[in-house]
Amino acid sequence: MSPAHNAADTPDANDLPMLAPPQLDDGSQLVLRVIPLPADVNANGDIFGGWIMAQVDLAGSVLPSRVARGRIATVAVNQFVFKQPVSLGDLLSFYARITRIGTTSISVHVTVIAERNPSQLQVVKVTEADLTYVAIDAQGQPRPVPR
Repeated sequence: MSPAHNAADTPDANDLPMLAPPQLDDGSQLVLRVIPLPADVNANGDIFGGWIMAQVDLAGSVLPSRVARGRIATVAVNQFVFKQPVSLGDLLSFYARITRIGTTSISVHVTVIAERNPSQLQVVKVTEADLTYVAIDAQGQPRPVPR
């Protein structure tokens, strides 16, 4: 038998530290949350930028795949800015917002927020990027985005 659950053991939401929000002020939606692992560290001891770029590509594809209602492919990384290093133990939250829907393409802005140092929590913006995805058919050719 499992022990009885005591409501006093459950922290009140007001007692929890300030975390990265479920949505940003610009309307960006939380689409991915991940903690980098020791294998993701570069020679300087920070998280490898290429790993962050791969996660941004995954996060950036979430909304376009919904809008395209099918396969998409990354066609361009239009801008990518590393604002602060990412450290081992940071909890990364990826937010996406569609900025443009074209005939076959969808552009997205991705913001990455890190929650670091849990004992004295800091929530900081570490990366921003603009990417473009194209809707593709079964043969990998561009197709119109449904309207």
